[in-house]
Amino acid sequence: MGLTALTALAGTGVADAATAGQESLYAPSALVLAVTAGPDADEGTVLRAVTLVCAPGRGGTHPAPRAACAELRRAGAEFDSITTPPVTGPCSKEWDPMTVTAVGVWEGRRIDYEHTFANRCALRRGSGVLFAF
Repeated sequence: MGLTALTALAGTGVADAATAGQESLYAPSALVLAVTAGPDADEGTVLRAVTLVCAPGRGGTHPAPRAACAELRRAGAEFDSITTPPVTGPCSKEWDPMTVTAVGVWEGRRIDYEHTFANRCALRRGSGVLFAF
């Protein structure tokens, strides 16, 4: 997944954001987000993945980069506070695990996050805007 993350970020131009001799005013924030069917990212099947760039500008392939970046900032990049809010509404209790991952850099700090939901319903109701793609 790490090689995939680096390849995806290189395609967004983030890897070249600060060339030799130039310094950015903002620490970089760019992530590869993925949703995987299975109990963990290593053994599951990646269903979809997007890039999210929050600094120095907003972008990537995430469908709502502005909202996703704002959600991360409000959470102080504490991903658990985004993926473990109380589930609202009914969901079945079946075990059909869905795993979300975030790999990259947030405000200059390396991120490698993984969380598993019990099923698709729990993922949809408990993952906020960040993993809604």
